[in-house]
Amino acid sequence: MDRHIPFDRLHNFRDLGGYRTRDGHRVRPGRLFRADSLGKLTEDTDDWARFLSLGVGTVIDLRHPWEIEGRGRVPADASFAYHHLSIEHRPYDQAALTPDVDPGPYLSDRFMEVAQDGTKEIAAALRLVAEAEAPLVFHCASGKDRTGELAALILALLDVPDETIIEDFSLTELATPALLAEWRARHEGRSPAWPAFARAPESVMRLFLRALRGRYGSVEGYVTAALGLNATALSTALRDRLLEPVPATWPPLTHRRATTRDAALLVRLRDSAALWQLARGIRQWQPGEKDETHFRDRMRDGEVWLAYANGTPVGAWELWWDDPAAWGPRPPDAGYIHRLMTTAHTAPPGTGREMLARAESRIAAAGRRYARLDCLSSNPRLRDYYESAGYRVTGEQRAKDGGSGSPYAVTLLEKRLV
Repeated sequence: MDRHIPFDRLHNFRDLGGYRTRDGHRVRPGRLFRADSLGKLTEDTDDWARFLSLGVGTVIDLRHPWEIEGRGRVPADASFAYHHLSIEHRPYDQAALTPDVDPGPYLSDRFMEVAQDGTKEIAAALRLVAEAEAPLVFHCASGKDRTGELAALILALLDVPDETIIEDFSLTELATPALLAEWRARHEGRSPAWPAFARAPESVMRLFLRALRGRYGSVEGYVTAALGLNATALSTALRDRLLEPVPATWPPLTHRRATTRDAALLVRLRDSAALWQLARGIRQWQPGEKDETHFRDRMRDGEVWLAYANGTPVGAWELWWDDPAAWGPRPPDAGYIHRLMTTAHTAPPGTGREMLARAESRIAAAGRRYARLDCLSSNPRLRDYYESAGYRVTGEQRAKDGGSGSPYAVTLLEKRLV
């Protein structure tokens, strides 16, 4: 599932559904949304119809009054209640920051200011979320910082793991190009002075959660001491409204070979997987490393496949017929599996293993005896995954050149098929 719901004028409207808690529940899809400014919506447009179709009953606007005056608010409608709760009391201009400002420490400090200054508004927002009978959306200007902070508090109170909270924050990276283009359009084509403008590096949320717990002991401690709320009662109310059991059964996977029209989807799947990894301290992939041209080239020289569940993309993989960068010159006796990726929170269990099996069957059908792949030598977790699927380590390539100009070490794994 792509969490970003497509709109023409909104770039960071996302469903928080599907995230799993530590105790085996998940956030209900279609119940809680986060967004960039809904002031960009206009009545009698496709965007407005799409927004109303979500059944939203409550809108929480986290912006400053002067932002609403200058940019407008969501159009009034009888289907939802509108609440203005400006949680940030010390405004600052991110676009004007100098390039030397590190976004991780800087923004996490601003988040702590909001947590301490905006207690009245944050408490009111959390109560609205806990009491909402219908779907609810909260937003600021870009849907990144104020929105990300409120999302983090809600998810933490639902007992969603920190790694997922950090990942959710960083998903704004998928909207960064559009947010930047929007800013430039408003400023006569100029670019922000701060290179990190509209960016959402995982370090921001990681440092904020650490600082909040360092001061209050836990998110629940913050809710009790700073917001004056009963953290246990609030958490229970949120869980009752927003959680459901993880499904006991899942739809079967279907597969199809990708075409050039799928290149943008494949880039998005890969970048989402990269953000999942970074939130968990895995530095194997970086967002933006592979563009649409990469996937079109792989379709021309090999195969790229997509996996679906109920018509929704849940994974993809590449199949190469040679891989000299990792394996050196070889006879045509193997297929090489690359970029096996899934939508981590919404793919049915076992999706990765089923895609591996599918790739292996394609290799065997081509009359080749081996399936081969590689993973970063610094990623033992992934190596264990492939070994559990029947692959064995055959060696290491200490200086693989993946086209980035920075060679890296990979572990080589192989599985005999016939």
